[in-house]
Amino acid sequence: MNKLLLVLIFSISASVTSQTNEFIERMGQVTFFSYTSVENIQATNNQTLSLFNPNSHEIAVSILMRAFVFKKSLMHEHFNESYIESDLYPKATFSGKIIGFDPSDTGMQTRIIKGEFTLKDVTKPIDVKATITKTDNGYTITGTLDVMIDDYNIKVPPLLSPNISKKIEVSFNFNYAPYEK
Repeated sequence: MNKLLLVLIFSISASVTSQTNEFIERMGQVTFFSYTSVENIQATNNQTLSLFNPNSHEIAVSILMRAFVFKKSLMHEHFNESYIESDLYPKATFSGKIIGFDPSDTGMQTRIIKGEFTLKDVTKPIDVKATITKTDNGYTITGTLDVMIDDYNIKVPPLLSPNISKKIEVSFNFNYAPYEK
């Protein structure tokens, strides 16, 4: 009897777990852009990990800072060593919830994602405007946000201050597929 009860509980929990409807993006794209009069700075990271649960409306993102690719190797070096300090702070994270999201809607939805963004061990609440589209196999979530470098203790030497924008535009594109556990 105990074995039958154990099998039944295991079957129910496995069924509930398989219905959690989680989606994963293992190679999401995050790009940042900084405009200055001297030189524009742009970098792209195609190794961003993200999980999305349409039922709970929750989303989580993990960004490896060293995975950003720059046009110039010197920019990559300065970004990781001087500004982001990637050895001390190897990743940035975001976790949040999509407000007003309807998982049964098969069209495109523009929603606000409320959450917390952590960069260099500084966590700040942010709201991100995003577009969520249901695809044949999952979801696509895209959006753009502005990050103020002063908010995250990114120090710029006074001599270089005119070359670095105080506001960085960050855009993202995640194509989620069903998460197989």
